[in-house]
Amino acid sequence: MNVLVRRTAIRQIGVRPFSSTVIRLNAKPPASQIKAEPAPAATGTTTITPPPVAPPIPPAGWPEPPKKKRKGFFRRLGQLMTLSALGLVGFSAYKIYVDSHPAEQVAPGPDKKTLVILGTGWGSVSLLKRIDSTLYNVIVISPRNFFLFTPLLPSCTTGTIESRSIMEPIRSITRHKEGIVQYIEAEAKDIDMNRRVVTVESVKHDDDIANGEGPLSIRTAEIPFDYLVVGVGAQNTTFGIPGVEQYGCFLKEITDAQKIRQRIMDRIEQAMLPSTTPEERKRLLHMVVVGGGPTGVEFAGELQDFFEDDLKKWIPSIADDFKVTLVEALPNVLPMFSKQLIEYTEKIFSQEKITVMTKTMVKNVTESTIEADVTTPSGERERQVIPYGLLVWATGNAARPLTRKLMSSIPAQKDSRRGLAVNEFLVVNGTDGVWGLGDCTATKYAPTAQVAAQQGLYLARLFNQLAKTEMIEQEIKDLEALAHHAVDESDRRALDSKIDNRTRVLRRNKMLMPFEYSHQGSLAYIGMDRAVADLAFGEGNYSSGGSLTYIFWRSAYLSMVFSSRNRLLVLVDWLKVKLFGRDVSRE
Repeated sequence: MNVLVRRTAIRQIGVRPFSSTVIRLNAKPPASQIKAEPAPAATGTTTITPPPVAPPIPPAGWPEPPKKKRKGFFRRLGQLMTLSALGLVGFSAYKIYVDSHPAEQVAPGPDKKTLVILGTGWGSVSLLKRIDSTLYNVIVISPRNFFLFTPLLPSCTTGTIESRSIMEPIRSITRHKEGIVQYIEAEAKDIDMNRRVVTVESVKHDDDIANGEGPLSIRTAEIPFDYLVVGVGAQNTTFGIPGVEQYGCFLKEITDAQKIRQRIMDRIEQAMLPSTTPEERKRLLHMVVVGGGPTGVEFAGELQDFFEDDLKKWIPSIADDFKVTLVEALPNVLPMFSKQLIEYTEKIFSQEKITVMTKTMVKNVTESTIEADVTTPSGERERQVIPYGLLVWATGNAARPLTRKLMSSIPAQKDSRRGLAVNEFLVVNGTDGVWGLGDCTATKYAPTAQVAAQQGLYLARLFNQLAKTEMIEQEIKDLEALAHHAVDESDRRALDSKIDNRTRVLRRNKMLMPFEYSHQGSLAYIGMDRAVADLAFGEGNYSSGGSLTYIFWRSAYLSMVFSSRNRLLVLVDWLKVKLFGRDVSRE
């Protein structure tokens, strides 16, 4: 009986026994040994349950068990990160849905004024995105039916980014406006200021074939306007140097990047032919970039990355002959950056084995050589002949034919050489109702995408304000007419009060502020997963260069890409290159 009481007590307090005797008592006997026992007779005695035994106290000096606070913190952090990720995915899905499902638009009204925008570059598209298209009949005319994100254009030359990833269809922008915006794929050929019409000509593409009958015929049309914005950009200039346009490649349009990509692979495959001599092989694999600005520097860095990461791995026989040279007429590359970043860029280029030739002016270009005047350390000039396989011309802008034609027709533009002269409100000098923005204008600012984008945003505010001003003026005229015919004196006083109120609003609305450019800074990729940044903070600048700046460079440009679709495509392209490398096949 004592054994049964002890076994019951052990089970109740949940303490594992240490005695071998107790272990044997707790063990379950075989079924053959179990005997039925009669139920105990009822007695007056009560079974006493032993009190619970407290757990043993650990000796002094033993480590305390770990607390659960840290585990709870990490659990909450994980939950927060999960919720954030789900929120980001949900927001991205919503943005993609909105981008792919445009809403109904307001039809243009016959009583509204017609605003014609020439071009689909940074300035024109920034204006288009912010203007209230319900206030005007907006027409966009451009031979290019997409917006090109030019800061990432050098990456397309080597396959780091696919061409379509930085091309935003212009209709995906116009279709998301509240009011209908008409787009016409044509090139503006003439502007008649007296008749206020733009003469346009349909675009002729080399590969336009209609049912095998040959190129499509050229068509012309006249587009009337009340207001006109000229944002046709600029074209490349060769400074009159012979052979540049014939033998060189430019880097301004997506077709330029595709052409450079094809020529890179052409030169490599030609150099691999068994019949190619060692001297000719070195010439074919010598890539020369003229222009030490951000475009030329970024292309040189991208090209060297392409060689180091991919070409040398898949075509190792070209490793000793492939060479990149950057030519700049000024004493330094990236002259708009701080001296610290210029020195850092030249140091990185030296590590990458990119040859930098400063104080070098190109004088003549042939099919296989570049003649240049090089200023020696002593200050003397000497003529050098540079054999090359690929020449990329990344310097200089010139006015387009339409810009020059418009300048010649306006007497106030006779002294302007670089582009359309505009006033502080971006109105083209000598015109009424014509504005200019971007690279086609001659201002005190550098011809950059940042300047053009801010000019576009300014004009959007100006046009919205101008339309509201005209609406208030019409409202005042209607109130004055009612007040003139009002019979009751109290009604006349009420109308006069409304007129005074609307007049004050009109006076405030007519106070237009001139355009002021706010420089946010400059960025440039220099290769080897490094970048330089010269950023404006308050009244000073912050200069930075290195791998962290490269991450900032990517993040900044990714945030500037216009649509969720393009951001996703650019991210996928970067990921593909990181995982699989760039494609070395011919397109």
